[in-house]
Amino acid sequence: MSEELRLSAVFPVSGQLLYTAWMSTRGHSAFTGSKAVVDPVRGGKFTAWDGYISGSNVETEPFVRAVQRWRCMDFPDDGPDSRLEILFEDEKRGALLTLIHTGLPAGMEKDIEKMWKEYYFKPMKKYFTRATKEKWSDAFSKEMHQ
Repeated sequence: MSEELRLSAVFPVSGQLLYTAWMSTRGHSAFTGSKAVVDPVRGGKFTAWDGYISGSNVETEPFVRAVQRWRCMDFPDDGPDSRLEILFEDEKRGALLTLIHTGLPAGMEKDIEKMWKEYYFKPMKKYFTRATKEKWSDAFSKEMHQ
């Protein structure tokens, strides 16, 4: 077992929207830019990044928290799944997403941390900022043409 890997980022959307996107095939695929398949219920299975990541939902508390059994293709075949807890909290600037990732194979902590930052947080910030700006732009445009 590894030490706890804890990462957080703020996105300019509500916690409800962020949770909904994370726990849906369409949303997860959209914000990562890669194919995901998500069954959002407790016990439901998921894959992300074209099958590179897989697992199942252990606990779901809609719009607040999800706990998943999680693994990637780089895990040893005979190794156990890791545990990923995802927290969604509304705050002034949007939604605070916190990942608490434990049970990673020894020596993989830095690679997994880099993966979260590069392949999740970075595209999510770009996606949700663009989506938010487009939404604001559309609202502004409609307001101007009334």
